[in-house]
Amino acid sequence: MLEDKLENRAIKPTTMRLLVLKELVESSTAINLKLLEAKFERADRTTLFRTLKTFEEKKLIHSVDDGTGSVKYSLCTDSCACKPQDQHVHFYCEKCEETFCLTQSQIPESQVPVGFNVSSASMVYKGVCANCS
Repeated sequence: MLEDKLENRAIKPTTMRLLVLKELVESSTAINLKLLEAKFERADRTTLFRTLKTFEEKKLIHSVDDGTGSVKYSLCTDSCACKPQDQHVHFYCEKCEETFCLTQSQIPESQVPVGFNVSSASMVYKGVCANCS
């Protein structure tokens, strides 16, 4: 299953990539590099960072800028091409500091001036999640 996810995106299934992917699949929230470093204490920070960048370049994961200053990553859907029309809203809980993908809520399309070319979009709601309410 995990190997298939990697191979479907033309990513060689190394041990570290499989471990990071497993962590992303099992997580209900977006995760950052710091969390992965804590989880895989013996892993090299550079290897973890390169793994995340490879996953992002191959559109297996997407990055989330939730305004905290720490980029987080979350698994893309199988059909995602990370184009603006594929992107969804995120929710940042100000209490537990977790970031959730709201995949059922697409980012609304906006009119941009002539000559502007949109390559990505981001929308983050902030508040308190159901677990912290």
